[in-house]
Amino acid sequence: MLGAKELAKYIDHTLLSPTASRSEILMLCEEAKRWGFATVCVQPYFLKLCSEQLSGSQVGLCTVIGFPLGQNTIETKAYETQQALLLGATEIDMVINISALKEGHKDYLINEISHVVSAAKDCPVKVIIETCLLSPTEIATATHCCEKANAHYIKTSTGFSIGGAKPSDIETIQRARTTNLKIKASGGIRDLKSALEFIQMGVDRIGTSKGVTIVESLKNEL
Repeated sequence: MLGAKELAKYIDHTLLSPTASRSEILMLCEEAKRWGFATVCVQPYFLKLCSEQLSGSQVGLCTVIGFPLGQNTIETKAYETQQALLLGATEIDMVINISALKEGHKDYLINEISHVVSAAKDCPVKVIIETCLLSPTEIATATHCCEKANAHYIKTSTGFSIGGAKPSDIETIQRARTTNLKIKASGGIRDLKSALEFIQMGVDRIGTSKGVTIVESLKNEL
């Protein structure tokens, strides 16, 4: 079984609520440093604050682009990404244009993701496809678009739609991918059992607002 420190390295410690306060964000950063989470994931508004708080630590700083609906223009998403890097972001989680995917506009999606990947320079880009709104065929198509655009990860969910990560969605992505595209499961992962299930399936990163609860649960079992 994973140790608590090993488990923590899978987790993007997340707070994306529209009502998040400065004190809550400061706590998020302190928890991330204490437990050794992979990143904190916050709205762009809080990037400068988090960059200052995480300076000198091993915790990365992730933010969201085109969040949560993905309907921004390609140019807007690229600009958001550039600004995020200037404010200290080290990882980018972007939401695709789901309408374009559902209408079969694969070239648009590849172009959109490619622009964000280019704007992100050397920072990993995780592409949120909102699996709860997609059929298995659409999930497979989105996976192929991520691969062709050289994204680093495909991510299941924003956590702000009608559902979150499901094992069946992970299986669909795994069957569809033909490269070393990584997978981030997010949305509705609130306990140790769920987190471990996804990790055992081969997921590379977990997005959750319950990172401390999950890691403490494992520590208590050891």
